[in-house]
Amino acid sequence: MADVEGNAKLEGKVAFITGVARGQGRAHAVRLAREGADIVGVDLAGPLPGVPYESPTPEDLRETAALVEAEGKRALLRQGDVRDLDGLKALASEAVSQFGGLDVVVANAGICIPATWDESTPEIFRDHIDINVTGVWNTVMATAPHLVTRGGGSIVLISSYAGKKMQPFMVHYTTSKHAITGMTRAFAAELGAHDIRVNSVHPGAVDSPMGSGDMRTRIEQTNGANPRLAPMGTPFLNEYSASTDQIADAVAFLVSDQASFITAEHLSVDGGAQYF
Repeated sequence: MADVEGNAKLEGKVAFITGVARGQGRAHAVRLAREGADIVGVDLAGPLPGVPYESPTPEDLRETAALVEAEGKRALLRQGDVRDLDGLKALASEAVSQFGGLDVVVANAGICIPATWDESTPEIFRDHIDINVTGVWNTVMATAPHLVTRGGGSIVLISSYAGKKMQPFMVHYTTSKHAITGMTRAFAAELGAHDIRVNSVHPGAVDSPMGSGDMRTRIEQTNGANPRLAPMGTPFLNEYSASTDQIADAVAFLVSDQASFITAEHLSVDGGAQYF
């Protein structure tokens, strides 16, 4: 949305978003473009390791680019992997060359595989750490130097309800999202010297492609392992899950001047689920 004068809040800014092909990543891209930002993005846009939901595709990535351009902004979207630090650095440098700099970073890419503690495998644990933790660290390391050069900016790391409480039957996912909570504080402390704010957003259930395929069935199966834990994370509000646009609302606020003195904060968009 525009500010009270009717001007886009992020006009002249450039936002770098991971996991941009669909779901929350696409919602962030479209919302920040609507606020005036040009969008740089990366997505695997291919098979995700071991997930029970449908993986993103190159067509999804092209559709996000078209939606950004429909908002009148430029889109530099590439197929890539957040586990590839050199690839992220190359894209960040390309963005600076084309658009003049970077101002906003949204580290959104991640995976989620329901599995009880004794079903979890070394591969499942490794993939969550590699993508959800190292991938986020790679994203910040590839982009933060450009924000320093710019004289400041805003970074948002997408964690989860599982990064504040825990997600039953997902030791690996809970571990990865708690790591993002700590990473937010640590980067905020050091990057504050460069007027860079770092915050995290913690969604609960979200209506997104992560709920597609066999995801819901798999959650029901793991819930059966200990039904006492199944109600955890129930929101207080009547709607069980947020829309991707509601998560994008939180991101748009945190990267705006309205949040200019907010850093190292962990903003939940979960309907109160963390307290159930």
